[in-house]
Amino acid sequence: MHANSKMNMTRKKKPLPILEGVTITDVAAEGKSLVRVNDMVVFVPFCVPGDVVDLRIKKKRHSYAEAEVIRFISYSKVRAKAFCQHFGICGGCKWQILPYEEQLKAKQKQIHDQLTRIGKIELPEFRPIMGSVKTTEYRNKIEFGASNRRWFTAEELRNPDLNLETAQRDALGFHITGAFDKIYPIEKCWLMDDLSNQIRNEIRDFAIAHEITFFDLKAQTGLLRDVIIRNSNTDEWMVIFQFHYSRSEGDEAVLQQEEQQAKALLQDIADKFHKISALLYLDNQKCNDTIGDQEILVFKGEDHIFETMENLKFKVGPKSFYQTNTEQAYHLYCVAREFANLTGNELVYDLYTGTGTIANFVADKARKVIGIEYVPEAIEDAKVNSEINKIDNTLFFAGDMKDILTDDFIAQHGRPDVIITDPPRAGMHPDVIKTILNALPKRIVYVSCNPATQARDLADLDVRYKVEAVQPVDMFPHTPHVENVVMLTLKDE
Repeated sequence: MHANSKMNMTRKKKPLPILEGVTITDVAAEGKSLVRVNDMVVFVPFCVPGDVVDLRIKKKRHSYAEAEVIRFISYSKVRAKAFCQHFGICGGCKWQILPYEEQLKAKQKQIHDQLTRIGKIELPEFRPIMGSVKTTEYRNKIEFGASNRRWFTAEELRNPDLNLETAQRDALGFHITGAFDKIYPIEKCWLMDDLSNQIRNEIRDFAIAHEITFFDLKAQTGLLRDVIIRNSNTDEWMVIFQFHYSRSEGDEAVLQQEEQQAKALLQDIADKFHKISALLYLDNQKCNDTIGDQEILVFKGEDHIFETMENLKFKVGPKSFYQTNTEQAYHLYCVAREFANLTGNELVYDLYTGTGTIANFVADKARKVIGIEYVPEAIEDAKVNSEINKIDNTLFFAGDMKDILTDDFIAQHGRPDVIITDPPRAGMHPDVIKTILNALPKRIVYVSCNPATQARDLADLDVRYKVEAVQPVDMFPHTPHVENVVMLTLKDE
C-alpha cells in the first residue's frame, strides 16, 4: 500500500463548523426554528425566536443547513418551560417551549405560506385559526412500541454509574427519530388521559418481571411488539396488544410458553384496569406494525368502543380511523358542515369517509350522502353508525378512491351537488381530481391534515373552482401539525 493511500484512509474528517452568538429569528416546519446566516437558512430544533445560541452545523447543502445547539447564551422572552420530562428526546411535542398563542400564530402563518407559495392561486382573507379546546390530554389514541434495544440519552451515557452491560435494555415507549429500531422508554406522556400512562407502565413492569421478551426489529424476534391505547368521550377504553409469536418449525415449546405469557399479561391488565371495555390482541408476523390486514382477537369485552358527537354515536373499531382529538374534531366538522351550506336537497359525496363520521354528521342536512373509504372494516363501521343513529339516507363503498370514484360511478349514483373530501397526508390522487372536475359539484369542502398537499390540489382545481373561505383548525397542540378547511365554489363561466 502506498504511503499516501494509507494517509488518506486515516485522514480525520474536518471538524463541523460552529456558529457563535446566533439569534434565532423565526419558526420553521417540522417543529424547528431557523436563522439566516450569510444567505443560508439554518434549521435548528428545540429553539424559539429570540433564543441566542451557539450552533454546530450537522448537515450542509447548497442553500440551507441543519444545526444543533451546543450552548444557550440567553433565552427568548417568549420561551415557555417544557412541562414534559421527556421533552427533546422522544421527538413529539416539539413546540412545548413555544407558548400556545405563539404556536397558533406559527400555524396560521404556515398555512398562509403554503397555500400562497405552493398553490399560487387567488385566496380570500383567512379566518383566524381555531385553537384546541384542550392543550394536554387531548388525544384519544396513542401507540407505544416495544423493543429490546432501549435508547440511552447522551446525559445517561455520561452518567458514571450507568453500566451498559447490566442496564435494562427492554423498553416500551416511542420510536427514536433516525434510529427506528430503538425505543425511548416513556414514564409519562401528557397527550392522553393519565390512565394510558398507568396501563403502559403496568404492561412494561409485568413483562420485565415475568421475563417476557421484547421485540427486536432487526432480528424479527421477541413476543411483546406494540401496544395501542384508545379512549373515548364515553369513557370507554380499548387496548390492543401486538404480539410476535415464534412460528419457526421446531419452536413449538417456545410458542406454547409465549402463548401462556401473553395470556398472563392480558389477564393482568384485565384484572387491574376495569375501565378497559375492549381488550384485544393479534399475532403480527410482518415486518411493520400496521394492523389493517391483521386478524384481531378479543380477550375481554367488545371489539369496539363508542364516541359521541351532538346526538350521534360512532362505533370505533381497532382498525377504524377517528380524529385523534375528539373535542376539536367536533369543531372541525362543524366548519365542514357550515362550508357545505346544505339545504336538505343536496346529493353529497364524502370522500375518504373513514367510519362515516362526517357523512353521518351532515346527513340530516342533505338529501343523500355517499361515503367512500379504502378500509373495508371502516366502511362496515360507517354502515353500523348509520344504523344505530337511524340514518337512512347514506350509502358507503369500500375501495381505492381512484378506482371507485369514476365517471361511471357518478353516472350510476348521481352527480354530486357537494363534495366533502378529507384525504390522507398525501392528498388526492390526480385521477380523483380529474373525476371531481368532470363531475363539477357546485361546492367542494376540502379538509386537510397537510396544507402543502392541499395547496397542490387546490392549484389543480383552480381551473374551475375558486377558494371562498379558509379556516385553519389546530388539532395537535405542541406539534407543528395543523388541519385546514377550504371551501371552493364553481367559477363563473
